Amino acid sequence: MNGVLNETTDKIHKYKSGQSDFQTTCGATSHVAHEHLRLVPVEQAVSDGDVNRCGRCFTNGDGY
Repeated sequence: MNGVLNETTDKIHKYKSGQSDFQTTCGATSHVAHEHLRLVPVEQAVSDGDVNRCGRCFTNGDGY
């Protein structure tokens, strides 16, 4: 599953599939400039240990 990584906060969000741009399930990235967002596989992003999951998008998330 792909997610939207906010490189400023190191937080991964669920990508709202079927949408253009970087829209997320929780909407938290709607105000973030596109140059700070990246579409990446969720498991790959969290495997490095520096990235946290959004608490609104994931049941095992880390706040927001």
